[in-house]
Amino acid sequence: MKKNVFEQMAKKYDTQERIELANIIVNEVREELRNSKSKSLLDYGSGTGLVSLEVTDLVDSVLLVDSSEQMLDVAQAKFSRQGITNAKVLCTDFTKETPELNTDIVLMSLVLLHIPDTKIILKALFNLLNKGGKLIIVDFDKNGKINHPNVHNGFSHDELKKRLSEVGFKSNEVKTFYHGNRIFMNQDASMFISSSVKE
Repeated sequence: MKKNVFEQMAKKYDTQERIELANIIVNEVREELRNSKSKSLLDYGSGTGLVSLEVTDLVDSVLLVDSSEQMLDVAQAKFSRQGITNAKVLCTDFTKETPELNTDIVLMSLVLLHIPDTKIILKALFNLLNKGGKLIIVDFDKNGKINHPNVHNGFSHDELKKRLSEVGFKSNEVKTFYHGNRIFMNQDASMFISSSVKE
């Protein structure tokens, strides 16, 4: 999807369906973030912060990164509304340039499917992570019913593990945690969470 599509969607992005789906993802991500109180988290493709702003209590700091300024404006408005003091935003696109950043944990929730060259982004995220850092990806399982020129139709666990290993990640675990009706391009679909470590 082109950037301006998300710019136009920003104000109306937080629909009831998206919020409900985000809450399901949040529950799963919270499990992954146990014992991360001293850690920094970078949410890549954060959008309006539907997922990462619900886990700010579990980490030391959160950086929301998105290529849509308007999405980040919506997120920032939530900081003050929700009294969040340990979050910041950065408007950039790592597929074009990777700023000098380091973080302990990277979260990418329903973003990988929008990135044509997944290897480039996984490499960029690998390079950002501190030693021992963790990459958490939430996305859709491969789905034969989906056919869209700008969106991957999900990912098979083996395909994703292989790609993560090629980039340098170790102990890649992937598990499906949710099946929902019409949650992916109006089709029934399932979501997985994957957790990988940079040793």
